[in-house]
Amino acid sequence: MNSTTFDADRWDADIPLPEARANRPTTFMHKVENSIAQGLLAMLGRMPIEKAAKRMGGLMVGLGPMLRPVQKRGHDNLALIYPDMTQAERAAILRGVWRNLGMTVGEFAHVTELAERTTIIHEERLRHYIENDQKAIFFSAHMGNWEAMPATLFASGLKNAIVYRAANNPIVDAEIIKRRSQAISRRQIPKGKRGARDLVKALNEGLSLCMLTDQKLNDGISVPLLGHPAMTTPAAARLALREDIPFVPIQLVREPGSRFVMTVHEPVSIEKTGDIKVDTETLTAAMNEKIGEFILERPDQWLWLHRRWPKKVAG
Repeated sequence: MNSTTFDADRWDADIPLPEARANRPTTFMHKVENSIAQGLLAMLGRMPIEKAAKRMGGLMVGLGPMLRPVQKRGHDNLALIYPDMTQAERAAILRGVWRNLGMTVGEFAHVTELAERTTIIHEERLRHYIENDQKAIFFSAHMGNWEAMPATLFASGLKNAIVYRAANNPIVDAEIIKRRSQAISRRQIPKGKRGARDLVKALNEGLSLCMLTDQKLNDGISVPLLGHPAMTTPAAARLALREDIPFVPIQLVREPGSRFVMTVHEPVSIEKTGDIKVDTETLTAAMNEKIGEFILERPDQWLWLHRRWPKKVAG
């Protein structure tokens, strides 16, 4: 795959980047955090991508488990899904999780290289949407390097908007938005009320949507994930149903040497009842079922550290 050309010839060159998070004041600590982040990314950017990923992966394997509440959450989540797994087996998976997280940070300093390092399985399915100018909603999970998915979709020529979670630090948020736009669509829509209207607007403009839908949403709907109820965003499924467009799972797997395999699956579909509420819940459950398959295939590459299930369920 050829590298993306980052210039005025981009289809999205005139699209303004979103404003950084503005619902909280900038503090002194925000400035300190930003200085550290900038210095770290600059240092990692001077290394080859494989070295940057290896360094950060090794660092997080050492430091991550020291974050006791987060490590415990990972153990609790794994114990819920794998009740017969030993503590040592869970710890081994979590080492992989921390390594993958660190490598993803290291690779973010080389975000413009991600697409060319990604092999697409069933690329003909993706080409169908692009060549027929057919919009779709592409969904995935926080697995492998999740930034590689929107980067690869963009480099392939898909006109799309991405949905992202704004960083808590407003200064860091602005920097992430800017760096991400070097390799990913400039049409970036924050999750939550701030971006709700923009989702519909982007679809009305003929753009596809690229979404990570595996994290907990407190005001979402409860549908099973790996056999247990999990509060999940219904927005992706609801939009796919209302727009009557394909709902496409994307699986991203990390390979050695900061390389990735992205599989474009067949769209998820359901038998519609005509009741948008019922159909949304059914399609959301089908979405979680697909994500669950991805997780079980490579559990060491999913973000088990997130509080995905209620405390009373996962401990």
